[in-house]
Amino acid sequence: MADFSLQLKSARIAQGFSQNEVATILHVTRQSISKWENGRGYPDLDNLIQLSDIYKMSIDKLLKENSELKEQIDVNNEQIAEKRKQLKKINTSPYQNTDEGIILILLAMVSVLLPPVGIFLPMYVMWRNTKYNSLHKTIILVSLLVIVFSLISCYVVIEDKWITPSKTVVYQIK
Repeated sequence: MADFSLQLKSARIAQGFSQNEVATILHVTRQSISKWENGRGYPDLDNLIQLSDIYKMSIDKLLKENSELKEQIDVNNEQIAEKRKQLKKINTSPYQNTDEGIILILLAMVSVLLPPVGIFLPMYVMWRNTKYNSLHKTIILVSLLVIVFSLISCYVVIEDKWITPSKTVVYQIK
């Protein structure tokens, strides 16, 4: 452990970097660099590769014969492989709710047939809609159009029945 920490420190000094400058390049804290150089921890594999680039040394030369660090890297690689297996088990498909999207759009479109229902049902559809539905933006657009059309239809019915009733006369044919 001491060999690796001394190797890191001497390589940093040889390149003329401060701990803060290396930490800034690696996007880590200065305390992390200090911890690595004092032998209280190891850099992860990504940081080790970047350190070899910064210090212009091969990883082999940087590691020398540090068996502890090599064992830690092997353990880290095993953990990474296990976590990747776990990620494959999770459904990462962004549009996994295709059926729900189709049902919501049909519900909004059917609600236009009854003007009062066509105002409130599309609001529920938009509330129920998520960004993971396959037709997310289409559902919002259709719902808004249905609401506008239903509002106009309600106005026409109310205006014709109560505001200015028509003077239409219906004659019965005998």
